[in-house]
Amino acid sequence: MKILLLGLFVLCAVAGTHPPKIRPPAVAGTFYPADPKQLAAMIDGFLAKAAPPHLDNVIALTAPHAGYIYSGPVAAWSYALVKGRKYDRVVVIAPSHYEAFGFTSVYDGADYSAPFGQVPVDQAFAAKLAKMSPTIRLSSVGHTPTPDTPEHSLEVQLPFLQRVIGQFQLVPIVMGDQSYDTERALGVALAKLLQGTNSLIVASSDLSHYHRYDDAVKLDHKTLKAIEEYDYFDLARNLETRAWEACGGGPIVAAMIAAERLGANQAKLLHYANTGDVTGDRSRVVGYGAVAFVKAPAAAKNDDAAFSLTKPEKDALLKIARKSVETAVREGKPYNCSSGGSAALEQERGAFVTLTEHGDLRGCIGYVSPFKPLYITVRDVAMLAALRDSRFRPVTAAELGGLQYEISVLSPLRRVGNIQEIRIGRHGLLIRDPNHEGLLLPQVASDEHWDRATFLEQVCYKAGLGPRAWQDPAADLFRFTALVFGDRRPVSAFIPLDLLRKPAAWPRRQAQCSPSRPVGPS
Repeated sequence: MKILLLGLFVLCAVAGTHPPKIRPPAVAGTFYPADPKQLAAMIDGFLAKAAPPHLDNVIALTAPHAGYIYSGPVAAWSYALVKGRKYDRVVVIAPSHYEAFGFTSVYDGADYSAPFGQVPVDQAFAAKLAKMSPTIRLSSVGHTPTPDTPEHSLEVQLPFLQRVIGQFQLVPIVMGDQSYDTERALGVALAKLLQGTNSLIVASSDLSHYHRYDDAVKLDHKTLKAIEEYDYFDLARNLETRAWEACGGGPIVAAMIAAERLGANQAKLLHYANTGDVTGDRSRVVGYGAVAFVKAPAAAKNDDAAFSLTKPEKDALLKIARKSVETAVREGKPYNCSSGGSAALEQERGAFVTLTEHGDLRGCIGYVSPFKPLYITVRDVAMLAALRDSRFRPVTAAELGGLQYEISVLSPLRRVGNIQEIRIGRHGLLIRDPNHEGLLLPQVASDEHWDRATFLEQVCYKAGLGPRAWQDPAADLFRFTALVFGDRRPVSAFIPLDLLRKPAAWPRRQAQCSPSRPVGPS
């Protein structure tokens, strides 16, 4: 390999041209064998033990990126799924572990070198991609290894890809910024350029790092659950605030956004394990997951998955909401509550609590993101609805006996691809652009007797946007369902408000739930 590169350099020097930029391996011989025969034997051994289900129309994969002895058995589940399939192009999206930079770096060289041979970079595609957004640049930043910065997250995917696919052109991407807006920009750009091509997307990511085994399993399955539910918006928010962990969370979210716009409607968890399963040491483990994003038949896609509570569980939540408000108002402290051993109440779910008095709205606040157990979420947002809803003075002790309570437990968010998907009375809406965000619960549209067009206008107004902002390419429109129960009567009049105050502890999570300007009865 060295002789070949030296000869190429000499030829280019004689011809008066610059040699092509080739990214050398940084971790061959450490993360995986540098010898091609040893490497092939190791990968083939992993692939032989992987048993993923047969899935057609695979658009994207996630695969871990640690040393092969640790993560290789899990990565093999993703790669075994596409073994023998041919792709003209593979886009690999990876995180930066060593260099800090505020953009998405698409390699500006000609090849990535690997033990099985050089992988050519699709330079024409890379150049087009870099023009799609100011956050995407052609660059060597994040790619070029040094002894102190031996970036591995993209490199370790290549031997697997070469072994299962053979020849392909590579689009190597390293994300220095893993904010939602950067993830979205990359996902949208890839979807536009990959439409109608024979391409595969691979997101390179490990999961949680250095927790005890049981804690890691629990934390990792929160992340994997959001991926399986295709709720990349809440996934991004919980990764940004470090409620969940995945070092390549940005690549995962970008791949999900691109895959969705390319037709994927289902995320299938193929395999999960952590280092404790390999070494036997369960004191400090790193988690790994393999996931496929596929275009599944309509009947098979995981959309609007049902969530239910028994009557005793609903009664328990209503009691928690009431006791939370009473304790906060009378004693000025949070209510000490428990789940009563209910697994459903211990699930992390977004929820709203609506307070009414004599049929009039008295407070409504909720958490959209599922980042706390449901019973704790209900306790917290009930207290906030009573005391911190900026539209009203705080609830007083004299009012406690006259309050009615309604709880709305939210489903995961799904992007609206076609407004015909929106069903009045069943779906709530959340709209977001880089500077605004607004939400309306499903029952608001029913209470106000709105049609779909009015509902869309009102959620835009709620976010402080124009009535047709949902059509803006920079905006995302998400729908969700809600399990609604309690003793509230329909509210007949609403007052103006500014959606989504942003308390320091939970940015963009606390929301109020009514139209943004008065809407009279129809």
